Amino acid sequence: MQLTVEFPSVAYREGPAAMIRMAQEIERIGYDRIDIFDHVVMGYGTDTREEPRYPPKMPIMEALIMAGAIAAVTERIGLGTEVLVLPQRDPTLAAKQVSTIDTLSGGRMRLGVGIGWQPAEYEALGFEYGNRGKRMDEAIRVVRACLRDERIEHKGEYYTLDAVAMEPKSPQGADLPIWVGGNSRPAYRRVGTLGDGWLASQVTSPEMARDAMDQIREAAVKAGRDPEKLGYQSMIAPPPRAGDDKARNFYADETGVAERAAELKDMGFGSVALNATAMFQSGARSVDLMLEKLQSLHVAIKNTCA
Repeated sequence: MQLTVEFPSVAYREGPAAMIRMAQEIERIGYDRIDIFDHVVMGYGTDTREEPRYPPKMPIMEALIMAGAIAAVTERIGLGTEVLVLPQRDPTLAAKQVSTIDTLSGGRMRLGVGIGWQPAEYEALGFEYGNRGKRMDEAIRVVRACLRDERIEHKGEYYTLDAVAMEPKSPQGADLPIWVGGNSRPAYRRVGTLGDGWLASQVTSPEMARDAMDQIREAAVKAGRDPEKLGYQSMIAPPPRAGDDKARNFYADETGVAERAAELKDMGFGSVALNATAMFQSGARSVDLMLEKLQSLHVAIKNTCA
């Protein structure tokens, strides 16, 4: 089983050197990938808007810049986003950014994408929230074309590229993996028809996982794709929300974390993601303490899932 760390933006409080050390130590411990989550802004609750899922002042570094910075100070570890909210970004520019990171990292980039959940963020960035699902499908196709084609031609409902080139192609080129997040029927269909893997966030039971994977495989077959080539990664636990003490304390129980990883492996997930920010919330209130927790969890999970 592969192990991913969701990088904690909260590490910025200890300065740039601490963030670099955090990334390098995650690689040294032996983790397979660092994923970075994406929000450009977080909305406050207002008279016309619900309170957000997470505190508006939660610190979040820009995902692709962070991936580029980590690429510069590491050598082996995979890099990715979990997930980039693609429909609130221009997909042609996103393709260029991702391709550049892949080039500078020597082919270590994976693009994880999702549709997001925050109307306020879409509004702030000048994109429509209501059609984000349709634009997501087209945006993935645009990114694929930019990574793959010498002469890029795309005429769709939302995006047009008329006889343009995007060079240089990165080491992975058309094979740069695009994984899709989401826990819904449209998301499962999107994984099967357009993605290379599923990034799951809230797997509640083996039955839920089996149903989702069945839908993904069915969509892949209908699209003429090989379902056996798709990958599966799940968060070990979703990010804790305000007032959920059980979720906040999840990473304090290393045995429970390792057992949960083993459960997800048995469900068919080849990779699990550990949320270092949640470790901070559970009591590891510094870069050093988060790294200690990541070291001990790496050993516990590897032993349990061997």
